[in-house]
Amino acid sequence: MTDRTEKTTARPSSSMSFGDHLDELRRRVFLAVVVPVPLMLALFFFGSDVRNFLCEPLLRAMRANNIAAQLTVLSPTETVMMDMKISFILALVIAAPWVLWQLWKFVSPGLHEHEQRFVRLLLPGSGILALIGLTLLYYIMLPLMLTVLVSFSISPETKLDANQSPTAMTTPAMPILETDPASPQAGQSWINTTTRELRFALPIAGDTTHVEIASIALEHPGSLVASFRLSEYLDFILLFAMGFALAFQLPIVMLLLSWVGIVNPKMLRKNRKYAFFGVVVLAAAIAPGDMLSLAVVAVPLVLLFEFSILLIVFAPTSRVASGSVLSKFGERFRTTDTREGNVGDE
Repeated sequence: MTDRTEKTTARPSSSMSFGDHLDELRRRVFLAVVVPVPLMLALFFFGSDVRNFLCEPLLRAMRANNIAAQLTVLSPTETVMMDMKISFILALVIAAPWVLWQLWKFVSPGLHEHEQRFVRLLLPGSGILALIGLTLLYYIMLPLMLTVLVSFSISPETKLDANQSPTAMTTPAMPILETDPASPQAGQSWINTTTRELRFALPIAGDTTHVEIASIALEHPGSLVASFRLSEYLDFILLFAMGFALAFQLPIVMLLLSWVGIVNPKMLRKNRKYAFFGVVVLAAAIAPGDMLSLAVVAVPLVLLFEFSILLIVFAPTSRVASGSVLSKFGERFRTTDTREGNVGDE
């Protein structure tokens, strides 16, 4: 009698008709879509800020290699189309928790309590791992990889002796500044060492109080000239970020495989060397191609594999179904503290 009552309470949707299910599905789909669409339109107005944020790792890498930090746009619509693409993807990412929540509200009434615990563990864990992966990618891995990749795209620097004897015709030295002058005059020119540009102050027709700044990017003399296209770089970053976020789902995948009995901690430890080989192959598929990028991607994946083993040990099927995962963590920490206290007393 208790079991029947418990099942009826856990699965109230079983009494709903097919039409009721269809109406509920229609309502959840509408609620899931109503947020991303206006969010995308709102984010489009901040598209330039997001675009600059995504381009900053490449611009820093270009400055580190002493080349002008500029990206090339080859069509009038390229920037607008990229802002629309970024707004669409960012809206989906930001609205993902809301969309998953609507999906959960539709599915959860048909699940038992112990079945719901599995989803409650997987969904937040997947989001946290993806966020950690994207943070590491932007702040650590991209700067390293792009600095190396950009260095292969330019000719070696040509160094001359600044004290060599002057030629027959000499020209006055041009000001070399780290920042633009505060109040440049029309006709003034200077070299900005921060942006690696030759800059000119040009007069504005009909305006005698302001000047317009024009610039020419300074390039290393040689057979290679670094010029990176905006759309190609952003497509590369978005695709790479997607692959990296998926790669950081490794612990979730391993945990699912352990729940269905395909893998276990003993098997993973025994076949660790084969797993590391597979990690290197996966890193080679994700990384751009150089050895530094391969190492930068492979090391976090190896750490994720080791974390997967710990996760499987602490979250087996029986412990998740009974809702005692967190209590086991607390029990492990209390045991450790007790041992350390006993050692200190001795």
